[in-house]
Amino acid sequence: MEFPRSVVEKVATYVYLLRDPRSGKVFYVGKGKGNRVFSHAAASERDMGETEKISRIREIRKAGFEVECEIIRHGLTDDQAFEVESALIDYIGIENLANVVAGMHADTRGRMTVREIIAQYEAKPITIIEPGILMIINRRFRKNMTATELYEATRGDWVLGDRRKCAKYAFSVYNGVIRQVYRIHQWARAIAGSPTQKVKRRWRFEGEVATDLAAYVGGSVERYLKSGAQSPIKYVNG
Repeated sequence: MEFPRSVVEKVATYVYLLRDPRSGKVFYVGKGKGNRVFSHAAASERDMGETEKISRIREIRKAGFEVECEIIRHGLTDDQAFEVESALIDYIGIENLANVVAGMHADTRGRMTVREIIAQYEAKPITIIEPGILMIINRRFRKNMTATELYEATRGDWVLGDRRKCAKYAFSVYNGVIRQVYRIHQWARAIAGSPTQKVKRRWRFEGEVATDLAAYVGGSVERYLKSGAQSPIKYVNG
């Protein structure tokens, strides 16, 4: 199936869903023009790749069904399409989709709890007096993480030198705001997940929540972070 040329001109840029007809569940959200919405099924026939999306389409067709395509909004500008796509991914949950990445601006303007909104826009600048390490977990952070998941995302594995020994506390930082503070008990070398993984200089800490430093949670540490800095680690007072 594909859109006639006259339809392509009218729908312009659009946002679409791919749905599994067996369960009715959406498994992919995308944006496109022309016949982009139909291209995934065609790719499942010719491509040798085995992404989650392609695997699902092949599984559906093998069972004797066809993927259901649904256009959510059309006649959009590219910017509008990005916003609609991102909102849908946030609403459904990236963990429930075959999409590889979250939508545009998901980290800064995506789905949040009221508490997270307040933390982002009302975070007061703080001054840290304890020796510690700011651990920027922007790439590891997920919405609604449990306390255990936040701890695991913060504790490692990080490329660190001997300077780590001076740090008494680890500050879990997402989008410039402290999400939790941990008292570091000890450091351990990272364990390789595969024979080719390089972990020679990677470390992780063992620790616990520093309840006596709870006042730091929700505070902004933007003043400690240089604009454009690539390192996810920042030492303070040590």
